[in-house]
Amino acid sequence: MTAEAEILFEEDGALGLITLNRPEALNALTQDMCVRMTEQLVEWARGAHIRNVAIRGAGTKAFCAGGDIRTLYDAGLAGAGDVMDFYRHEYRLNTLIKEYPKPYIALIDGIVMGGGVGVSVHGSHRIAGDRTLFAMPETGIGLIPDVGGTYFLPRLSGELGVYLGLTGARLKAADCLYAGIADCFTPSTSHDDLLRALSAGGDADRICASFAKDPGPALLSAAQEKIDEFFAGSTVEEILKSLTAPNDPWSQETAKTLRAKSPTSLKITLRQLREGAALSFRACMALEYRIISRIMMGHEFFEGVRATVIDKDNAPLWKPARLEDVSPESVDAYFAPLESDEWKYDG
Repeated sequence: MTAEAEILFEEDGALGLITLNRPEALNALTQDMCVRMTEQLVEWARGAHIRNVAIRGAGTKAFCAGGDIRTLYDAGLAGAGDVMDFYRHEYRLNTLIKEYPKPYIALIDGIVMGGGVGVSVHGSHRIAGDRTLFAMPETGIGLIPDVGGTYFLPRLSGELGVYLGLTGARLKAADCLYAGIADCFTPSTSHDDLLRALSAGGDADRICASFAKDPGPALLSAAQEKIDEFFAGSTVEEILKSLTAPNDPWSQETAKTLRAKSPTSLKITLRQLREGAALSFRACMALEYRIISRIMMGHEFFEGVRATVIDKDNAPLWKPARLEDVSPESVDAYFAPLESDEWKYDG
């Protein structure tokens, strides 16, 4: 395997190690990376010599900042038929990780967003480091918090999942532990030692616990009561109204954040998360595939990426631009069944 490969696979004793190797692109996922990772995970699942599997990101900035949205943007504008191919392969990978028969240890050091969450949070062991910075920022680019967000976000404490999914709020290591997004904190300087211990083939629970340290106080805990109160609404309009009532900095800033997001994405996301609370993981993935299929035929994603990645003016022109103009019927259309849910994972 050459150093230039986008994804690296190594076997070290009883450990199968995956390295996302695009540090210049914050280790963003490509379709080929998803395909190759799926193939390797299947092989390691069958191999008796591999007891533990771990995944990390190259460099110090990111574990994985998400999917390669610039490539998806270009392909979508060109009318290329491979846009949904990426999502099919990504969702199959997410499902394989969720159902993986061996310990799957994700070292989520650095930025972990979007697609990076999908290849980490569903694993059996999620290890935060000093540089961990988690977010699901999709509503800001006209998308939804997918890659299994429909499943794991509603299962966080109280209304945390709705808050994170709608606002795209960023969490550091202590907050990730508090929210249940990470299982333990291990200082970044100890991650190589952790991998060496896993390569010896010992019990992953015991090994990970032996490297766990105190990450310090979770700032998110102070906002939990407000989050549970303000984000319990059945509509985005109710949530926004409740946030604007109190005259305190946190509520006002949170309301300002919501107003900058795609109104369509906000309404889809709230319904997505409410429904996901009662669905199985595979049903959640099928629902996400339906929604994303419709988003890729519309306006919001391409305008969101234009504003944040292409032109970088941070002034997206959402259509519709107001929450009240996003009709229930237009939201319903995103959730309608497809002729076939082609993402399906047959593992």
